[in-house]
Amino acid sequence: MTTQIAHVKTDHFLIPLPHALEDSMHGRMTRFEVVTSRVLDSDGAEGVGYTFTCGVNGGAIADILGREMTPLVMGRDPSLVEAIWKDLWWAFHYGGRGGPTVLALSAFDMALWDLKAKRAGLPLWRLLGGFDANVPCYAGGIDLHLTPDELVAQTHENIDKGHRAIKMKVGRDLLREDVAKLAALRDAFGPDMALMADANMKFTVDGAIRAAKAFADFDLTWFEEPIPPEDPAGHRRILTEGGIPVASGENLRSLWEFRTAIEGGVTFPEPDVTNCGGVTPFMKIARLAEAFHLPVTSHGAHDITVQLLAACPNRSYLEAHGFGLENYIEKPVEIVDGHAIAPDRPGHGVVFDWDKLETLRA
Repeated sequence: MTTQIAHVKTDHFLIPLPHALEDSMHGRMTRFEVVTSRVLDSDGAEGVGYTFTCGVNGGAIADILGREMTPLVMGRDPSLVEAIWKDLWWAFHYGGRGGPTVLALSAFDMALWDLKAKRAGLPLWRLLGGFDANVPCYAGGIDLHLTPDELVAQTHENIDKGHRAIKMKVGRDLLREDVAKLAALRDAFGPDMALMADANMKFTVDGAIRAAKAFADFDLTWFEEPIPPEDPAGHRRILTEGGIPVASGENLRSLWEFRTAIEGGVTFPEPDVTNCGGVTPFMKIARLAEAFHLPVTSHGAHDITVQLLAACPNRSYLEAHGFGLENYIEKPVEIVDGHAIAPDRPGHGVVFDWDKLETLRA
């Protein structure tokens, strides 16, 4: 008898941040939401997936996942991940080809891939093809509010944790304040440390070009999300007139949106497995980038994403930022000399401390 999906459990948690975080568009953040999906098959095996928000909308995601998606997948063969993904995408397409629907689909798809890898007795990165378990990574700070001295101190802490590359936030009201912080990092850590700047969509196209020219002396690996992602012509202008590679994608919700972004000038496509539709489209986005001879990077969820980039020959850097969730995972990802190490445990390797999370139920 074919194995079937026997039970799907949806949970919604509010994760307090150890320290308040701030960027140019989301403002001050004190917590994140996590919505989890646990898929149990008829043989008793379980796969786990999750998605997150910056503090709002988690209830809608949990409701879509638990109340609307679950009845459509009960009794299905969980190994047919592509078939289930396609059916859910089109079932919800008219009312939700983005937003909470795709975040819910991301969590469920992740759980199916975790289950599939566990049943195969393989770590997910090997099941997905396998390339290299040692993935270059950077520390992604949400640190717009820090002074130059505070930013330097934070970077020393990140280097002590094993990082060798740093991304900082830009988008202060005065461009010279961004420049001063970039200069402080270069002065403190020299010209060879990989350094990225993330504006979280703060600028206009002309403002981003002006900023890129002001950042030219600091040899940035990329300028991330200078403008909202819906403007491919603007990204092309920023790339050509600003002269710095452009990273974007954490706010894109489909493979097809990434095609438009790449054709428009994004040189570091940056999917987030928790909001692009899950593992299934993440890997297709990575292959799409490869077809354009582009490196793929990632946003958030590094404990999961390390498995995906470990299967990609065109990976660049993994963003390492747990948004506080690392405090509720039994074995957070190991970072050694600038690399995150994809674990060899079956599945994606993330095991939540459910008892600890229970105290944070929404």
